[in-house]
Amino acid sequence: MQFSEIIGHDDTKRALTRAVQTNHLAHAQLFDGPPGSANLALALAFATFINCENRQELPDGLADSCGRCPSCTKMNKLIHPDLSIIFPVAGSKVTSESFMADWRKFVAQHPYRVLEEWLAAISIKQGNIPVEEARELMGKLSLKAYEGEYKIVLIWCAENLHTATANALLKLLEEPPARTLFLLVTNQSDKLLITILSRTQRVAVQAFSDDEVATHLRQHLNLPEKRAREMAYLADGNLSEAIRLSEEEPEQKDGEPGSDRHAWFAEWMRFCYRQDLIALVKQADGFDALGKEKQRGLLDYSLNLCRDLFLWKHGVNELLRLPAEERTFVENFGKVLEPEHLEHMVGNLNEAVFHIERNVRAKMVMMDLSLTFSSLIRNGK
Repeated sequence: MQFSEIIGHDDTKRALTRAVQTNHLAHAQLFDGPPGSANLALALAFATFINCENRQELPDGLADSCGRCPSCTKMNKLIHPDLSIIFPVAGSKVTSESFMADWRKFVAQHPYRVLEEWLAAISIKQGNIPVEEARELMGKLSLKAYEGEYKIVLIWCAENLHTATANALLKLLEEPPARTLFLLVTNQSDKLLITILSRTQRVAVQAFSDDEVATHLRQHLNLPEKRAREMAYLADGNLSEAIRLSEEEPEQKDGEPGSDRHAWFAEWMRFCYRQDLIALVKQADGFDALGKEKQRGLLDYSLNLCRDLFLWKHGVNELLRLPAEERTFVENFGKVLEPEHLEHMVGNLNEAVFHIERNVRAKMVMMDLSLTFSSLIRNGK
């Protein structure tokens, strides 16, 4: 993994590479970011840069690993002998080493994964990092580095450390072996022991912006601009969720119901406002003909737009994430709604998602929503 493969986060990249170049490396760093952020990607790129044999200077004060030396080649495959990786597994006696081949394939798909995806990939319901991991790690760290300048320990989803594991790790952080670095990656730093937090240097990783998510989807998945923007809006900065949405939901062709989600939602609200039952029945028929994933996508979009309507009604315009077309719609449609109406709409949409996931007839769900919304919009009830 190289820094150049990660979109944005230039300030964080500069800080990390400068620490290496000036030999001011903290022995334990905590890459703390929300789910679907670049925290794991940055940690992997940082580990690659540290042991790279031919670091590259780039414009604007940036630097990166070469990506070609033996160390970089092994790091890209996550098989470097001086890299130890720990992540949640099932059971108290099983360690990460037993699942290492699976984890390498899992991360090779993209490095923005979340714990739920990993647990589903290895078919377990709950994962933790058992104390056996700490015992094995102590044995590995008693040896000198094989090839690189540093031995690196990467702990993914560190919030899942068992209490006994965390206490054992604490001893290593207090008295770290020479030329050893600990890179902890977390989405929930509040679940870590205070004593561990106090012994790590926090690297705050921000969520991706909508523009960054859309750019990644266009560049890596070849999504059209409009679809990439829709996925980014739904994912709300979670790149892993955006990738999942774009891969699991087949692209709708022009002319199909919901092929343009904003146009579909705007038309739906106009029909509700006019209480045009014939048009609403026809729209419900079109909704019923869609697959479940497409139906869920339309309802998710509707929920997001109601959220932005709620923000606009309360004057928090700076938090709106809408492009110009959707923003104009929100400003116009918001005039006929009160905040309490939007609260009801959000509740009804969540209930609709619940029913759709449990295979209730989609036409019935859609018609029920339409009649409820018609009453709210026109009568305020």
